[in-house]
Amino acid sequence: MENKKYDLEERTSKFGINIIQFCKTIKQDVISKPIINQLVRSGTSIGANYMEANSASSRKDFKNKIHICKKESQETMYWLKIVVEYDSSKKEHAKVLYQEAQELTFIFGKIISSMK
Repeated sequence: MENKKYDLEERTSKFGINIIQFCKTIKQDVISKPIINQLVRSGTSIGANYMEANSASSRKDFKNKIHICKKESQETMYWLKIVVEYDSSKKEHAKVLYQEAQELTFIFGKIISSMK
């Protein structure tokens, strides 16, 4: 059983890289190009916004950046569903990424709720 990393900086960075690697396996055409673009943007934005949150100038700024991380995680889940609809052969790989995006959504949600 694999030990999960609890360093969110590392975890979100690795997730973004995994999204890029996954997207490289998708056949590009007029339909898939915008889907791939959106998936890469949302999947890599999670880590970028988390890095910004760690450098936040205030508690309010931190909370806002974490909220963006949560929204981007949820958007990534959406685009993963769309990819599977487009190419069902990607279902198993997308499922693993979807589960990680879901876990990240829960983590960021917990961070937000603990700040109230």
